[in-house]
Amino acid sequence: MTREPLTLTRRSFLSAAAAGIVSSPIWTKAVTARVSDSQLLSDIEHRTFNFYWERVNHSNGLMADRWSTPSACSITGTGFALTAWPIGVERGWITRNQARDITLRTLRFFEQLPQGEQRSGTAGYRGFYYHFIDMETGLRLPDWELSTIDTCWLQMGMAFAQGWFDREDEKEKEIRALAQRLLDRTEWDWMQANSTGGKAISMGWHPERGFIERNWDGYNEGMALYFLALGSRSHPAKEGAYEAWTAPFPKYWRGEGANRYLSFAPHFAHQYGAVWVDYRGIYDATTRAAGFDYFENSRRATYAQRNYAMANPMGWDGYSKDIWGLSACDGPGDLVIDFKGKPTQFYGYAAYGPKGMPDEEDHGTLAPIAAVASIPFAPEICIPAAWALRNFQGGRLYGTYGFFDAFNPSFRDTHVSLRSGSVDGRLGWVDNDYLSDNQGPILGMIANYKTGIIWNATRKVPNLVRGLKRAGFTGGWLNGT
Repeated sequence: MTREPLTLTRRSFLSAAAAGIVSSPIWTKAVTARVSDSQLLSDIEHRTFNFYWERVNHSNGLMADRWSTPSACSITGTGFALTAWPIGVERGWITRNQARDITLRTLRFFEQLPQGEQRSGTAGYRGFYYHFIDMETGLRLPDWELSTIDTCWLQMGMAFAQGWFDREDEKEKEIRALAQRLLDRTEWDWMQANSTGGKAISMGWHPERGFIERNWDGYNEGMALYFLALGSRSHPAKEGAYEAWTAPFPKYWRGEGANRYLSFAPHFAHQYGAVWVDYRGIYDATTRAAGFDYFENSRRATYAQRNYAMANPMGWDGYSKDIWGLSACDGPGDLVIDFKGKPTQFYGYAAYGPKGMPDEEDHGTLAPIAAVASIPFAPEICIPAAWALRNFQGGRLYGTYGFFDAFNPSFRDTHVSLRSGSVDGRLGWVDNDYLSDNQGPILGMIANYKTGIIWNATRKVPNLVRGLKRAGFTGGWLNGT
C-alpha cells in the first residue's frame, strides 16, 4: 500500500535524500513525498546488504562483529554474510559471479584453517569454530569459547550457499562440495557426550577448562543447532538429543487460547533459526500437540512484544504501539544514572527481553531487529514499526547501513563516557554501531518476506531435511522431500 504524504523538515531532509525518498539535493523548507511500504523495505534491504558487501574482508570472507567500532570476526556474522550475497544477486546489486567467488573464497578459507586442541594457533576443534577469530588470520582470539551455537549460524550460511548455488559450473559444484565437507567434519556426537552426562548438546568448550557445563535445552535460539546435529551424516547426535532439548518446554508457555505460545524474552530467539528454516506448516511433537507451528508461535511472540511495549510496566520513555522490541543488542553502558528522580541501572550489550518471560531483562533499551526482522510473522504490525523506527527522532536511528543496533530514549545523561553511540539530553541514547549478528536477520527476513529466497534454498539441503525429520517434524513442504 502507499502511505500518506510525509512532510520532510530541514532536520530530516538529508536523511530522506540518502534513503532515496527525495532524489536530488535541492534545498527547500518542506518537501512532501509518497513512499510505499515496498520502497521502504527495499531501502532497508539494500542498505543492510551493503553492510555485508562493503565491510567484509574480501580476501577471506570474514565479517567483523560490528562497525564502525573496530572489532574481530564474528563467525555468526560470517554466516549471515554468506546468506546476504545471493540476496544481492537476486536484487541486482551484485552479479552471480561476484557472489560465487566470495563464497568460494570464504569456504576455502574455513576449510584450510588449522584445527586442534591447542590454546592458540587454531581456529577451531573437531569441526567447530571459536566464537571470535582474527579478521586476517582466522585464528582464535584469547579466551573465547569453541561455540556450538555460533558454529551453527556459520554453518547455516554454508548450508544456504550449498542449496542456492545449484548450477553445474565447476566453481558452484566446488561450493556445494566444500559446504558438505565442512558440515561433515563437525563432531556433534562429541559435543553431546559432554561433562554433564546428558543427551543435550553442550554450549561449547574451552581448551583451558573443557566443556561448558550448560547445555542447549528449553525454548530459545538453540533449536536450529539440533537440526544440524541430528542431520549430520558423519557425526550425528545420538537419539534423545531433541527430546532433551524440548524437555523443559512446559515452563516456557505463556498466554492462553489464541495467545498461547512458547516464550523467550529476547526476541532474536524467535528469528535466527527462522532465517534459514521455513517453519510454516511443519510440526514436531510439541507443535502437533499445541495445534500450531513454530511460525505461528513466532507470530504470537511478536504480538506479545508489542503488547508489552504498549503496557510498558517499567515506565520507560519511548515505548508505544509502533516503537517496540527487546532483543540481544548494544546498550548505553553499565551505568547508574538518574531516571525520573531515581538512581537507575542501565547496561551495555545484553540479551534484553520483556518482564515475565524466560531470560527477562528490561532496562529501556530497544532494538530494531525485534520488529523489523519479524516482518514475515506479522507484517501488519511490523511494517508500521519499521516506518516508525525509520522516522524516529527525524531519522536519528537510520544510517548508511540501515538501522543502528539499538537505542534508549530514557538514557539522557550527557556527562558519562560511552563505549558507542551518542546521547541527546532530551531525546536519549542512540547507538552508532551496526552489529553483523543483528543486521543479518533484518536483511534475511525481509528477503524471505518478499520472495522466500533463503527458505527455498535450504529446503534442498540434505543435512537440514534429515535433521528436521530426525527431530520428528512432518507435514507441509517436508512431505515432498
